[in-house]
Amino acid sequence: MRSMVERLVDAQNAHDAGRFAAHFAEGYASVQPVHPGRAFRGRAQVLANWTSVFQGVPDFRAELLASCTDGETEWAEVDWQGHHVDGSGFAMRGVIVLVVRDDLIAEGRLYVEPVDVDGDDIDAAVEELYRPPREQPPGEAPDE
Repeated sequence: MRSMVERLVDAQNAHDAGRFAAHFAEGYASVQPVHPGRAFRGRAQVLANWTSVFQGVPDFRAELLASCTDGETEWAEVDWQGHHVDGSGFAMRGVIVLVVRDDLIAEGRLYVEPVDVDGDDIDAAVEELYRPPREQPPGEAPDE
């Protein structure tokens, strides 16, 4: 039997929002831990979201990079590609963690983000994210 994440990718690549949403429980609970305001409940919102995805990215393509199952929890690393209707590129990658009960997705945690192709290198990212104290030249007092 195909895993739930494999079935989701099949529905995504068929651009079938109804088939995609049918894999979710009516009371499905979705969270995006790094975007808490995006939490929602319900299959109807899944259908609305993915209808918009397929309208906005008509050549949407999903690739399942890796996955594993531990009891009722499925983990998946995904790569989503395509083009917006205006022709601009679309790319997102990340991890999805699903809880599957009675062959329906009951809960999901999404860690999928837009790909930052032109972003900072690792040194600039560390500086921006963690703001380490700057090293002071010998004999110079630290900033206050």
